[in-house]
Amino acid sequence: NKPPTRKQTRLTEMPRRGRIGVGRASAAPRFTEKAEEMKAVSLQSAMETVQKLETKLADFSKKHKHEIQTDPAFRAKFLQMCAPLGVDPLSSKKGFWEKVGLGIGEFYYELAVKVAEVCLASRSRNGGIISVSEVRRILMKRGTKFKLSSSTGGKVDKYSRDDIITAVEKLSKLGSGFRTVHVGSTVMIVSVPTELNNDHMEVMRIANEDGPNKGRVTVIDVQRGTEWNEDRVRRALDLLLSEGMAWIDIQKGKNSFFWFPSVWKEGFDSFESEE
Repeated sequence: NKPPTRKQTRLTEMPRRGRIGVGRASAAPRFTEKAEEMKAVSLQSAMETVQKLETKLADFSKKHKHEIQTDPAFRAKFLQMCAPLGVDPLSSKKGFWEKVGLGIGEFYYELAVKVAEVCLASRSRNGGIISVSEVRRILMKRGTKFKLSSSTGGKVDKYSRDDIITAVEKLSKLGSGFRTVHVGSTVMIVSVPTELNNDHMEVMRIANEDGPNKGRVTVIDVQRGTEWNEDRVRRALDLLLSEGMAWIDIQKGKNSFFWFPSVWKEGFDSFESEE
C-alpha cells in the first residue's frame, strides 16, 4: 500500500465542522426563548414600578390638592412630575384622575376657551399672533375666574403664563391651528394656520429687541442684524404684512417702518407688574 499523500493527511485531520454547526442551530431556539422570557420579566417589572409610582402620585395629589388647584407654580411642578410617567391629569376620561378629584382637566379646557376668545378677538389687530403675557393681562383685567372641584367650591383667579401655554397645547391637539412659538425670549401664541419659517421669526426677534425702537424695524435694521440681501428681507416682511402680523408706516424720502402690534404690546406690558 502506498503511504497517504500530504493532501490526504490534511483532509483527514480537518475538524468536522458540520456537527458544530448543527449544535449551534439547535441551541438558537433556547437562546431566543430565554431572551423572550427575560424581556417579559423586565416588562412586567417596569409596569409594576409605574403602577407604584402612579399610586404615590395619586397620594401626593390628594395630600396637596389645594396647592395644585390654587398655586400656579406648584401646579406647573406637579405636571412636570406626571410627564415622565405618561400620566395625564388633564385627561377628562373617567378613572384614575376622576377619583382624585383635582378638576384641573376642566380648568385647562375652560382656560383654553378663554384664551381662544382673546386670540380671535385681537386677530384683526395683530394678524393672529399675540404674546402669552398679553393674553394673561387681558384675562386678569377682565377678572376671569375658573371653577375647580375644590372643597371650598370657590373659583380660581390665579393662573400663570405656564398655565396658558398648557391650555394652548390642548387646543393644538384639536388641529385648530393654535400653537406657541418663541420670538427671542418671548412666547407668542399663533392662532392662524400660516407657516412661519426661520426668516419670519428672525425679523420678529429683531423687532422684539429692547431699545427705543422696540416693536418696529426697517429693512436696513434687518439687514444689519442678519446680513441678508434686500430681496430676502422684503420676502419675509411681505408675508408678515399680508397676514396682518405687521403694519407699514411709509415715510416719504425715508426708510419705512414695519410695526409689529404683538411685539409692541409685549414691550408695553413689560412695564406693568405681573401678579
